[in-house]
Amino acid sequence: MFNKFLKNWNRKKLKDKKYDFLFDEPLNNEYVCLDCETTGLSPRKDEILSIGAVHIKDNKVIMRETFNIFVKPSKNISAESIKIHHIRPIDLENAVSPKKAILKLLDFIGSRPIVGYYIKFDIAMISKYTKQYIGINLPNESIEVSSMFFKSKKKTSEYEFIDLKFDTIMKELDIPSLGKHDALNDAIMTSMMFLKLRNLTPAKTTFYTS
Repeated sequence: MFNKFLKNWNRKKLKDKKYDFLFDEPLNNEYVCLDCETTGLSPRKDEILSIGAVHIKDNKVIMRETFNIFVKPSKNISAESIKIHHIRPIDLENAVSPKKAILKLLDFIGSRPIVGYYIKFDIAMISKYTKQYIGINLPNESIEVSSMFFKSKKKTSEYEFIDLKFDTIMKELDIPSLGKHDALNDAIMTSMMFLKLRNLTPAKTTFYTS
């Protein structure tokens, strides 16, 4: 009940009714998995440099339906930042404006639930821009693969440590590595995690509202 009220209240704040489709009922068994490379880990002060996303439908990663875009930052990226995201100034020569990137992303996402690894951070980063451009935070439901992995593990006690690092989950699920620090590759690998985990624990898939 509260989630429905929150959704309707958020919908009323939408500045551009063209994006009303974000609030539609999502199609059954369709998701979008996304990943962002950013200048840092603060949604408040850092910026998105690239976004990769892919559609998931009927237990398949739809490789013909991918989204991969570089985003022009407001200032030069630092050497320290490059060590983290591995995106160089030359990679951003043909980058598009944040507004163009985000609005194209919204068309790609639609009303689908968003799958990701520590996805709340990515959604917080994207919402910083959507708030500015269309007046609202990204309203889509989200699914966290690290939570799915945690729930899939049989623990001997409630105090047992479960390693939730990306590489650990990849290894345990026998997912092939496509290369790190590439937003689209990360989104594809996370999609494969999601599908394996959903088959392991179909009743435990958890949805979060942003």
